[in-house]
Amino acid sequence: MELKNIHWIGLISASVALVAAMFFMGTNAFFLLIGISVLIGASPFVFTIILETKSVTEKEEMFLEFARNLVESVKTGTPINKSIINVKDKSYGALSGNIQKLANQITMGIPLNFALKVFAKDVNNKTISRALTLIGQAEKAGGDIGEILESVAKAVNLSDKLKKERKAVISTLVVQGYIIFFVFLIIILVMQFKILPMVAGIADVGSLSDVGAGASSSGIAPEEISTSFFYLLLIQGFFTGLTIGKLSEENIKAGIKHSFALMMLAFIVSAGANLFV
Repeated sequence: MELKNIHWIGLISASVALVAAMFFMGTNAFFLLIGISVLIGASPFVFTIILETKSVTEKEEMFLEFARNLVESVKTGTPINKSIINVKDKSYGALSGNIQKLANQITMGIPLNFALKVFAKDVNNKTISRALTLIGQAEKAGGDIGEILESVAKAVNLSDKLKKERKAVISTLVVQGYIIFFVFLIIILVMQFKILPMVAGIADVGSLSDVGAGASSSGIAPEEISTSFFYLLLIQGFFTGLTIGKLSEENIKAGIKHSFALMMLAFIVSAGANLFV
């Protein structure tokens, strides 16, 4: 991922927040401020991934529209080179710049097959690259380009339709994943602030009686267990988010936004509870 201005701003802001947190070292607010600085630094990267994922979806939808326009133009008898030039001025969202570049290359006399390869490389999308390869090979072989374009448009449309249907079916599992994590979070908080103090109190009474009898006592401090609970929440949120992304969009990278949301929820709730409770 290329670092942009927004990423540097986030990193610098996180560094400033981290330095400010040092003034609260030893207080309950120190841990909360450290976490906030990490969130500030990570947010630009997460938002960039979200925008990239959204751009990929938009590109596939716009390519389908582009293919349909080409089919209509080619079926009227217009050569595919001329058809691309004719439709370049239409709005194709995230693909507009790439289509403009493709049309300009064809206008300059660059072979269509080479221009399509450049187009596929710039877009960097598997679905679009496969479709462009078919179009290039069909044009090179001299087949019925209109029929090929129509078949490509149908294939892309079917792929897009299946993805949307799958996403709709999986959406229930996504909601269940969030609910399960929220229940897990509540259970951990109850254990940390209700059950753990009770157990620690019983252990203290037992250790005092052992000391009175001449025995020594040792154990794990409640603070250490609370820290372990917090790490457990973060790990659970991270992997739950990746699983949700893989299930809903077949892409682990898309799950980073879910991981970030769940980890942020776990941090805010846990740190806030430690600070105020």
